[in-house]
Amino acid sequence: MRTIKWGIIGAGRIASTFATALKAMDYVELVAIASRNIKRAEEFARCFSIKKAYGSYEELAKDPEIDVVYIATPHTEHKDNAALCIRNRKAVLCEKPFAINSLEAEYLISLAKESNVFLMEAMWTKFLPVNAIVKSWIAEKKIGEVRQIRASFGFYAEYDPGSRLYNPNTAGGALLDVGIYPISYAIHLLEKLPKKVVSNAVIGKSNVDEQNVVSLLFEGGILADLSSAISVNTGSDAVIIGNRGKIVVPEFWKAERAKRFNAQGQLVETYELGHPINGYEYEAEEVNRCLREGRMESSIHSLQNTLDIMKILDQIREQWGLKYPQEIDSTR
Repeated sequence: MRTIKWGIIGAGRIASTFATALKAMDYVELVAIASRNIKRAEEFARCFSIKKAYGSYEELAKDPEIDVVYIATPHTEHKDNAALCIRNRKAVLCEKPFAINSLEAEYLISLAKESNVFLMEAMWTKFLPVNAIVKSWIAEKKIGEVRQIRASFGFYAEYDPGSRLYNPNTAGGALLDVGIYPISYAIHLLEKLPKKVVSNAVIGKSNVDEQNVVSLLFEGGILADLSSAISVNTGSDAVIIGNRGKIVVPEFWKAERAKRFNAQGQLVETYELGHPINGYEYEAEEVNRCLREGRMESSIHSLQNTLDIMKILDQIREQWGLKYPQEIDSTR
C-alpha cells in the first residue's frame, strides 16, 4: 500500500494531537513540521522524530516529498495557509473552522478545484465510528421518527482579551471554536439543511460571542436546540429524541459511547468503542484513502458540506451583528 507523506503547518496543541495520531498509523510518514518560529519547529520535530523542521510555511509547501499538509494554525490564517499549499500542488486537510466565513471557504474550494488538488475540513467528529452507529440507529428508525436534537459544547475559559478565544482579531468566540460542532453534528445526523435558523448570543466586552443558543427548524417538524460557550461549562453531550425512544451520546464531539433508550426510558442498547490512538486517526485515514484512490474530496465530509455549514455560521453572526475585523478584505 502506498505510504502517504504528511507535513504539518503550525506547532501548537492541536498539531501535537494530530502528530500523535499520524506517528501511530501504518503506511503514513510524518515528514515535516513548519512554524514561523524555527526553534519551536525544531523542538516539535525532536518530540515526534520528524526529519524536517522549517521556519516558514512556504518552505514546507514547496517540499516535493510531501503529499498532504495538515493546517493547524489559528482560524484567521486558514485561508492563506491552505491557499499556499494548494498553489504548490499539496493536498490539504484544514482544521475547523475551514475559514472565518463562506466567502473565504468558496475561494479555497474554487482554488482546489481549479488546481485539481484534494481539500477537506478536519471535522473529525463525523468520522468517529460511534457516530456512524448513531446515524445507523436513526436510519433504521430504532427510535422512530426523529423529533428533536439537543446538543451543546461549552467550557469555561477565564476572560483574557489577549487569548485567541476572546480576541476578535483571531476570530475568537464560541461559535467558530466549538459552536460549529453541534451545528455540524445535527445536520450530519439528519442529512439535510434547516429551513429556518434563529439564534441569540451574549457578546462580551471584547466583541466576541461568549455564549450562544441556536435553534434550527428542519422539514418534517424536527427541531435542533444547540448551544456553545467559552465562558460557561455547558457540557458536551447530545440527545437525539424520537417518537419511540432516544439516543444519548456523551461528549458527542469525541464520542466513544452511545446509549439507546426505548419510549419508556429504559436502556436497551449501548455501543462503546474507545479510540485506538486518540480519535484523529479516522479523519487522517479518510484523507489517506482519498489520496490513494485519486479523489479530490471526501464523500463523508464533502466540500459542499463545509460550505453549507459556513453559510449557516455567517447567517447566525449576521443575526447578532457580529463581524470580524479581517472580513472587510477577506477575499483578497
